Amino acid sequence: MFNALVVNKDEESGKTSAAVERISVGDLPDGEVLVAVDYSTVNYKDGLCIGPGAGLVRKYPHVPGIDFAGTVEASQDARYKPGDKVVLTGWRVGEAHWGGYAQKARVLADWLVPLPAGLDTRAAMAVGTAGLTAMLAVMALQEHGLTPDQGPVLVTGAAGGVGSVAVAILAHLGYEVAAVTGRPETEAYLRGLGASQIVPREDLTEVTRKPLESELWASCVDAVAGAMLGRVLKQMKYGGSVAAIGLAGGAAIEGALITPFILRGVNLLGIDSVMQPYDNRLRAWERVARDLPMAKLEAMVQPATLSDLPALGADILKGKVKGRVVVDVNA
Repeated sequence: MFNALVVNKDEESGKTSAAVERISVGDLPDGEVLVAVDYSTVNYKDGLCIGPGAGLVRKYPHVPGIDFAGTVEASQDARYKPGDKVVLTGWRVGEAHWGGYAQKARVLADWLVPLPAGLDTRAAMAVGTAGLTAMLAVMALQEHGLTPDQGPVLVTGAAGGVGSVAVAILAHLGYEVAAVTGRPETEAYLRGLGASQIVPREDLTEVTRKPLESELWASCVDAVAGAMLGRVLKQMKYGGSVAAIGLAGGAAIEGALITPFILRGVNLLGIDSVMQPYDNRLRAWERVARDLPMAKLEAMVQPATLSDLPALGADILKGKVKGRVVVDVNA
């Protein structure tokens, strides 16, 4: 028997609740690899799976946790053997398949990635899905020609999980980083990660009908969408790219026009971390191990345990979580 955060649904009222329970290996869903989980983390999707209504969950009882890192205990796949250190992100684990908020998890071998040299399981979850997404965004911008001499790179939602890692990686690679935040108290934190400019969120949230604005940003990692993305697109330099990784501000691009795309050659790049092919994941994790300064990573970390997760799930939906939460599932 081992501990897991289990979400249950009352069929009569339709209400859901999450609590730490004891379960067994026999309760786990089918899979090829059994992993002893060391750490997980907290993402926006986790909040949607834990909180009232658990909007992303379709079958109960359910163990959330969209990512985890740990040690292989048993494997039916030749790629993995007991003792191997592995990390998992995406593939709807924690949503449709039981996830990492447990001391053990059983998953398909294709969903795992070997932990790259230079990262232990705790560091891997300090990175987590959010950090992997940030790395994929940086890689996409570089593949579209971004170099440090082109000017400032804007990061929206900069104090959140994806934004924090994006700021640290970009600054480490020599880029000038402008960090957007609606929380003035995070300025010192963001400057510590390497941001050279702090942009108040309200400067970018007003919807305008101007077709274009002054060219300010060489590229952007956008975690917000909505009205902010509409403004950012109009402020991009010629040929610049925006890597879109989230929609906390809404799925619509408010106030957006086609003008930036056809008059300035702006690129809008969609970044998906859920269904990324194995080779891309492996390449991104190797880049994380090389390009994310570990001292800066540690500055982002907020430790937590399984019992903290119901409150943290609610907090992340309200935008109250700063940096990266690392959940020690064995504490």
